[in-house]
Amino acid sequence: MHSIISIVGKSHSGKTTLLESLIAELKQRGHKVAIVKHSHHVNDLDMASKDTWRFTKAGSEISVINSLDHLAIYRRTEHYFDPQEISSFVLWDYDIILTEGFKGSNYPKIEVHRGEQGKELLTDPQQLLAVVTDEPLDVNVPQFSRDDIAGIAGLIENTINTNRREDDIDLVVNGASIPVSPPLQELLTRTLLAMLPIPQGNGEVKNLHISLRRKS
Repeated sequence: MHSIISIVGKSHSGKTTLLESLIAELKQRGHKVAIVKHSHHVNDLDMASKDTWRFTKAGSEISVINSLDHLAIYRRTEHYFDPQEISSFVLWDYDIILTEGFKGSNYPKIEVHRGEQGKELLTDPQQLLAVVTDEPLDVNVPQFSRDDIAGIAGLIENTINTNRREDDIDLVVNGASIPVSPPLQELLTRTLLAMLPIPQGNGEVKNLHISLRRKS
């Protein structure tokens, strides 16, 4: 499973600004980062003026825009997707998911705190990984200033390295992630690599996606 860390905090605490700096720092260190933002607004991105909105309203399950420099996927849902569900749905190559929000989730959290907004934190102490704060707090987790981007990125990098395995298999069945034991991971890896045609280029397989759809 990919590592997921939620960046949480009160409104206007500086979550988005912090994420922008962390993305740049982690990218410079060679990591691929995925961002998931929690929004309470309907049609927050895919507005009625957009063609994708018209396609979705017509009945398309998924609408995609592919331009020269980006790919955007829109999917209508009837409930909030959990970040792990999003990870299973996207299935792309990245090292970590950083979320903005999802304060009610069970993922480890870095809370952004501003003294002028009060002393109380939003996060359950058992889920608190660190605090980014402009004043000392009575909490038993690392505390960083807003300017210590390298320190915060280092903490996230440790999480990535701790959870990273040489061969990492994600098994998703009917949209749900299924745990894969180490012996099964090793068996599947050896079997799949032995059966694959040799890819073009240097012959190294960096990621492999297999999808099976069955008629009901």
